[in-house]
Amino acid sequence: MGDEIGQSKGFYYNIKTGQVEPEGVSKAKELLGPFATAEEAGNALEIIREREQRKDAEDAAWRDK
Repeated sequence: MGDEIGQSKGFYYNIKTGQVEPEGVSKAKELLGPFATAEEAGNALEIIREREQRKDAEDAAWRDK
């Protein structure tokens, strides 16, 4: 995503404001990302929720072996 060291060209979801923004607008601790597109960043909470559900299912399957 970044083409220079320390410079990301992705989009972030701000958990404090609920807005999508480019790098450098808000503090890193308020951001989720980077995401490749603004649309993905706008769906950040759902994407993360789906990832967590998938990982929880994988963990449960592993424990049940």
